[in-house]
Amino acid sequence: MLQKSPFKMFFKSLKGLLCLKLRIAVCLYFDLTAEAVYARKAQGYEPMSYYKNNRELKGVIDRIKSGYFSHGDTELFRPIVDSLLYDDQYMLLADYQSYADCQEQVSEAYRDRDKWTRMSILNSVRMAKFSSDRTIWEYCQEIWKVNPVKISLED
Repeated sequence: MLQKSPFKMFFKSLKGLLCLKLRIAVCLYFDLTAEAVYARKAQGYEPMSYYKNNRELKGVIDRIKSGYFSHGDTELFRPIVDSLLYDDQYMLLADYQSYADCQEQVSEAYRDRDKWTRMSILNSVRMAKFSSDRTIWEYCQEIWKVNPVKISLED
């Protein structure tokens, strides 16, 4: 039986929380849900099938294998290619088409300069809730139950 990864479950929840808390106009997701990962692994995930059935993905992998990015050295990236095609423990090939589709949505949003600028500014401003200063302050107050210590600095 597959164990659910607490990290993956937390990360999936965090993405939804970020969209909710930040009131982001467009939240674009490209990865498999935790449930889909467990289901595919339970059914026997075959990364090679994604390679064979997605022409664009096959072209990307084939270009890497060909030595195009390594001055003709076809062995340099072989461990990465083999890992993707025969193991792919992070299910990157399964996520590829979803990622490509999401990237197209991002590109489309970016082409609308006014919308993109507005989204960027609002999202930046709304990130304050997730600042490390605020997080540390809350940990000090709510979890560790400690108070700040004043430090005098010499000139």
